[in-house]
Amino acid sequence: MPAFNFKKQFADDVERGKKRQTIRAKRRDGRNPHVGDKLYFYTGMRTKSCRKLGEATCIAVDQITIDEHGINLNGKWLCIYDQAVTACADGFCSSYDLKAFLRKEHGLPFEGLLYRW
Repeated sequence: MPAFNFKKQFADDVERGKKRQTIRAKRRDGRNPHVGDKLYFYTGMRTKSCRKLGEATCIAVDQITIDEHGINLNGKWLCIYDQAVTACADGFCSSYDLKAFLRKEHGLPFEGLLYRW
């Protein structure tokens, strides 16, 4: 049962279906979700204010690397336009905002997985 916890800033977009992807670090135990898995979305997990946002089937899992220079998806560097599209689909106004968020949360370069549903 792959469950994703979303920060408050993303919760409404996930619940409304506007946000249809998420970028996550790989799990240490290697049990990362796969295409076809049912995904469950929450905000406030492990708190009294936990709320289920929805569920969906995973349709894609891509390798992603993000550094100060750009976004690499499955071994290919994205052009500026595709970087902006990827950032917007993930709930950010620009690739700059996405990079700033990841820099603060995980540090750059960031290597992880992009899940789509």
